Amino acid sequence: MTQETINPTLRDFSMLPPEAHVRLPIVKSLLGVSSATVWRMVKAGTLKTHKLTERTTTFSVKELRDFLTSKVEG
Repeated sequence: MTQETINPTLRDFSMLPPEAHVRLPIVKSLLGVSSATVWRMVKAGTLKTHKLTERTTTFSVKELRDFLTSKVEG
């Protein structure tokens, strides 16, 4: 029997400070979409990315919370 575990960052997303940043796997799980869909949302301007390094892209926790709230309220 296999036991699935939830990524601690995803599990504790509500406790992360607003200034924190998360990577693509967390965004995909939060939104329930594929990588391709996340990148389409970035291209459309729906989501904003932040470069941590030249090869590392992150997403703002505050901006993700705002996006999720707008989807619930909208």
